[in-house]
Amino acid sequence: MRWHRAYDVEGSPLALRLAVVQEFLRAALDAAPTDRPVQVLSLCAGRGADVIDVLRDHPRRAGVRARLVEMEPALAERAARDAAAAGLDRLEVVTGDASDSSAATGAVPADVVLACGIFGNVSAEDIHGFVDFVPALCAPKATVIWTRHRRPPDRTDDIRAWFDLAGFDEIDFTAPDPGAVVGVGAHRLRTEPRPFVAGHRLFTFVGDGRAG
Repeated sequence: MRWHRAYDVEGSPLALRLAVVQEFLRAALDAAPTDRPVQVLSLCAGRGADVIDVLRDHPRRAGVRARLVEMEPALAERAARDAAAAGLDRLEVVTGDASDSSAATGAVPADVVLACGIFGNVSAEDIHGFVDFVPALCAPKATVIWTRHRRPPDRTDDIRAWFDLAGFDEIDFTAPDPGAVVGVGAHRLRTEPRPFVAGHRLFTFVGDGRAG
């Protein structure tokens, strides 16, 4: 998992991507309902720096419940240690397969869903299928934050269109690095959520996370 260290390299595409994801997450938490706990679900969460670093000092941290799902044990263990060190006792780290919707059982409907580091490592058909399914993970007006590299074939325009077809409004989309290698999007559910289905195969992960 040496490639994951690029998150710590100032100015790297992964570091720039992380900063944008954190910005979008802060905005999503600020906009979330205030009359109940806020549920966050992060799939293929890695070491969880996006969620953990935002919740560490966010004014609403006491009212946020989060589940981070990560298959790689070393990254999941790092996330659990960092969450504990930050005092985030309502943040749960699950070492498991995020491509199976069952990994979300008990953490849905979510007000914020993060799908970062996924779309660059699965087929276009699986991206489309995931976007079609994601309303079943969502609470009303939930925000979905996603990433995808922009190297050929650049699928980011397709993904943005698929979210629209699935009943989402685009909040923001940006390519933060000078070479426009990284794309980060945020979309808000405008339609009614759909019933959650456990055991649904969300995607087949064919990469190693570097191109997510």
